[in-house]
Amino acid sequence: MKVANGGIDLRRLRYFVAVAEELSFRRAAERLQMAQPPLSNQIKQLERELGVRLFDRVGRGVRLTEAGRFLLDEARRLLVQVEQTVDMTRRVGHGEVGRLTIGFLPSVGHGVLPSVLREFRVCFPEVDLQLRELNPDQQVQELHNKRIDVGFLYLPLEDRALGIESVFRECLVVALPEQHPLADEPQVSLPALSDEPFILPPQHQVPGCYSQIMKACHGAGFSPRAVQKDVWLMQTSVDLVAAGIGIALVAGSLRNLGRAGVVYKTLRDPSPVLEIGVVWPLGEEGPVLRSFLDVVGKVRYAETPGALAGVGDV
Repeated sequence: MKVANGGIDLRRLRYFVAVAEELSFRRAAERLQMAQPPLSNQIKQLERELGVRLFDRVGRGVRLTEAGRFLLDEARRLLVQVEQTVDMTRRVGHGEVGRLTIGFLPSVGHGVLPSVLREFRVCFPEVDLQLRELNPDQQVQELHNKRIDVGFLYLPLEDRALGIESVFRECLVVALPEQHPLADEPQVSLPALSDEPFILPPQHQVPGCYSQIMKACHGAGFSPRAVQKDVWLMQTSVDLVAAGIGIALVAGSLRNLGRAGVVYKTLRDPSPVLEIGVVWPLGEEGPVLRSFLDVVGKVRYAETPGALAGVGDV
């Protein structure tokens, strides 16, 4: 590759460094695995391009001129920079270096997301991850505005401008105040909750979660009586349960929250299931995002079976 405007061929610089370090055209040719005459011609061409003599011929060997000593230092530095640039370019192209901004629901932070982030950090430690807690509506808006690269939210979601892939499914459990009459039951049926006061998420901000709760309750023969609406943070719902305000159907991964004053109970079959999807702008699948989606896929297959087990009531 020749550099424009009177620049020099990087290949010739490598040849020059080999001769300068060996101080012998024969040894340099052996090192470069090439014949000696072409190597001598390349060095002569380099000297003609620069308009200076780089070597003095002494006996069967050579020694560097003052110009040659200067060029050796600069050529070594330049060739290292070129190698570093080539290496970095490849790593960027392979999604090993860069930045990724991730939107996520806080409840997902208690489930699949930590596993994804741990695995991604192991595989791609030099990618800068920026995490933003956002509700589903905000995530969709930020994806369209390209302020985040990928999001985790509850499905279903229909948006032709977004790539959507289901990555995780987990059962809903019921969060009860610890003094609730059903708190000592090993499992709870949905019909047994028909007269309970419910803490519900907002229909428009968390449509996937809201629809699953309503579908499950309607399937059990009742409409939930809401005492608190529009509580989109599941952690807040659990806090309200602890305060005795009502009960809530929440993601099973919130058992990890360990909130005092609350017990989590598995629902008897059929247990409603929340589906979590990874979402990104179609046509914006850069190398880092592709690497991230690959890791999400690996974690999905490892995590999903345990996510639906629904064991370990607290």
